[in-house]
Amino acid sequence: MKIAVFGATLHAAVMAVLWAETGHQVCWWIENSHDLSILRLDQQFSNLLDQLQQQERLKIIDVDDFPTEMEVYFFAFNPSKQSKAFEIVSQLSRQPMLHPKLMINGSTFGLHGTAKLAETLPKDAWVYLPDMTQEGNPLDNFMNTKEIVVGVDKNNFAETQLRELLRPFFPLQHQYLFMPILDAEFTKLSISGMLATRISYMNDLAKVAEKLNIDIENVRLGMGADNRIGASYLHPGTGFGGENFSRDILTLSETVAKTGVGTRLLQQVWDINEQQKEILFRKLWNYYCCDLKGKTVAIWGAAFKANSSSITNSPIHIMLKAFWAQGVTVKLHDPQALSNIASQYGHRPDLVLCADPYDATRDAHALCLLTAWRSYLSPDYQRLKQLMAHPLLLDGRNIYDPDYVKTQGFAYEGVGRA
Repeated sequence: MKIAVFGATLHAAVMAVLWAETGHQVCWWIENSHDLSILRLDQQFSNLLDQLQQQERLKIIDVDDFPTEMEVYFFAFNPSKQSKAFEIVSQLSRQPMLHPKLMINGSTFGLHGTAKLAETLPKDAWVYLPDMTQEGNPLDNFMNTKEIVVGVDKNNFAETQLRELLRPFFPLQHQYLFMPILDAEFTKLSISGMLATRISYMNDLAKVAEKLNIDIENVRLGMGADNRIGASYLHPGTGFGGENFSRDILTLSETVAKTGVGTRLLQQVWDINEQQKEILFRKLWNYYCCDLKGKTVAIWGAAFKANSSSITNSPIHIMLKAFWAQGVTVKLHDPQALSNIASQYGHRPDLVLCADPYDATRDAHALCLLTAWRSYLSPDYQRLKQLMAHPLLLDGRNIYDPDYVKTQGFAYEGVGRA
């Protein structure tokens, strides 16, 4: 089939590459080349993308080369690009084409997002394919999906076409969960809500564990061993972030509130998460007896998660504001996100961006770990001791062994660690 993919998201990238690799002719429309570069695709993904382009099975086109005469149109935009999606749909409505075409909405626009797009192209067959991609090995994550949710409103043409598009990845009948589009959109939000609830629940337990001198890591492992619960999303830390995930939680919370159903669970989940983003600041505040003025703090990690350059809703923002309010100079390292930090905060004397993680720790009165990048997992502790003004390690992701860190001469505090 001839497929047009719109959007510079990981969801768009995954589907464009997989469809092209399995024999379809794909045109991937990207507003500008910078949008592609910020996706930070892993090396395997990038090599496959280059190969498909060289073989002319996948063509990346820009705003001046609008794709027409396609059989399938796939939209995969983040919430901040919603207006662009509606602009493209409007432009398609003015193109001479035979109907119906298969229109797939994979954007994260919340409830009724697909219906609003369909209002402009009502003659076409619309389906909703939720964005379940994960940064870090996104192709493998998608291919290992056991069942896939698809939203389609009693349209045999759309269902048949979509099955054919996904058949190379999901060949079995039972792998498809077809449901009405609105149900599928609510399912997507509900999945995000459940994952967020697990994270915030663990963060709440971590606070209690600290008071009772209990190691939350033992609790986490015990809970994860119960097959009714499992280990996913049970890691306490400095809170979740990201544009799509955070937007899902807020959208679901607002949706619940509008129904008049008397529950504040999701609002509490969100509030716990926002409070958790400043937990390392509070620990440092207490450690230095409420006097941080003139201190220098090193931070490792600014992205909301490892293997991403995105700082949307990352804990780094709350941490920076809290430290700056107390007269603290922050020295920051992140393998991918420094350019985004520089763009948002510009040049200021109390923010030093460091290309090397150890440079960030020079003369620092504490090292705060915010993002669990692999390159941070096994630091040279003796080098850190020589560089730092005081050997204090605040582990916001519980990636270190407290006992070992202490034997290296460091004061250590994690999240819920005894």
